[in-house]
Amino acid sequence: MKRSACLIFNPVAGQGNPEQELAMIRSLLEPEIDLDIYQTTPEVGADELAHAAVERGVEAIIASGGDGTLSAVATAIVGTHIPLGIISRGTANAFAAALRIPDTIDAACQTILRGATRYVDAAYCNDKPMVLLAGIGFEAETVEMADRDAKKRFGIMAYVLAGVQQLRKLSNFDVEIETEDRIITTTASAVTVANAAPPSSVLAQGPAGIIYDDGLLDLTIVAPENKAGAIAATFHLLQTASMSSAAERDDIGYLRGNRFKIKAEPPQKVVLDGEMIGTTPIEVYCVPGGLKIFVPLDQATSPVEKLEGLPNLTVEMKNSEEQE
Repeated sequence: MKRSACLIFNPVAGQGNPEQELAMIRSLLEPEIDLDIYQTTPEVGADELAHAAVERGVEAIIASGGDGTLSAVATAIVGTHIPLGIISRGTANAFAAALRIPDTIDAACQTILRGATRYVDAAYCNDKPMVLLAGIGFEAETVEMADRDAKKRFGIMAYVLAGVQQLRKLSNFDVEIETEDRIITTTASAVTVANAAPPSSVLAQGPAGIIYDDGLLDLTIVAPENKAGAIAATFHLLQTASMSSAAERDDIGYLRGNRFKIKAEPPQKVVLDGEMIGTTPIEVYCVPGGLKIFVPLDQATSPVEKLEGLPNLTVEMKNSEEQE
């Protein structure tokens, strides 16, 4: 008896031909899976279609589109134990890269057909589900600048161009980060909290690898003194991410935890899984094993913590009564 699955397909994702891409997906999957196909529209988004599929009690959900589509579907099924298949057709394909899922249609379909399922972590940011990361400051400003038209015209370069433009307006802010046992204050231009992140999400790459099934979140602080320092810090993060090693600059810090409360002065814009959600403060916490996904088995490198060297740094230990 064939398996069944709901396929949620975004026809405006990426730069390819959606009719051809959908036909290819069907030709690869339908010999073994009965597909119930739904396409997103301006009126009905991927999250609404995914919630409806959950209500129908589907066996599996397959999402095909850009990172926004994939994250919307994933966040709709956190905690449901319904397995999710991912077929990336977007600009950055960060979702697939973060979970080490192939980003070609053929290989992604083969992962769904032949790969095992495993549970990976999810998270919540200000009560909104999060699979990838929340970015505060520079990253949020960059994502906001790289609109859909720019991504259609320039692809992944839209983010690079937006980042270069944003460097002209680079500014630092004071940030307070509260963990379960500490209150950390420092100065930063970007703070990123990642559940999962590909190497291309440079500002999340302080630790030596981000593990997406360890029950913890990875927080990276980037605090350059000027534009030259920002360029140097970004280049350093690119290098260390490519070598799976930890950052070693004084203007980059990182730590791990299950829950973070973050305040900024002045308040900073926040991007969540590629979508703008408002401004700080935010509270982010991990949901261990919250998402069941078709993904190849792999290994990850455990990160460490480094805060020393950050400007205006103070670390206050919370007493036991406050922790309770």
